[in-house]
Amino acid sequence: MAKEQSATRERQHTNLREPRRYKVTIYNDDFTTMEFVVKILTQVFFKSETEAEALMLQVHHSDKAVVGIYSYDVATSKVRKATNMAREEGFPLRLTVEPEE
Repeated sequence: MAKEQSATRERQHTNLREPRRYKVTIYNDDFTTMEFVVKILTQVFFKSETEAEALMLQVHHSDKAVVGIYSYDVATSKVRKATNMAREEGFPLRLTVEPEE
C-alpha cells in the first residue's frame, strides 16, 4: 500500500469579533396610551411591570428612551412586532433601531 501524505495548515490568526449591537428606542407621541406602552414593554421586550412603568414614564417626560440593546436581527424583529401591535390598535407608536456607540 502506498502511503498517503496529508498536509494540514493551522490558522495562526483569526479575526473574531463580537457582533455589533443595536439599541431599540421608543418615542413619545400624543396618541399612544401609557397602558399600551407598558403592554408593549412587558409583552415584546419582556420587561417587568415595574421596569416597564419606569421606562414608560421616562418616554413620557423626555420624549424617548432606549428599551433594550440586542443583535440586529433580534432588534428589528422586536421593533416589527411592537409596531404591528400598535398599528392593530390604531396607535402611531414609533420605535427605531440604531447601532450602539
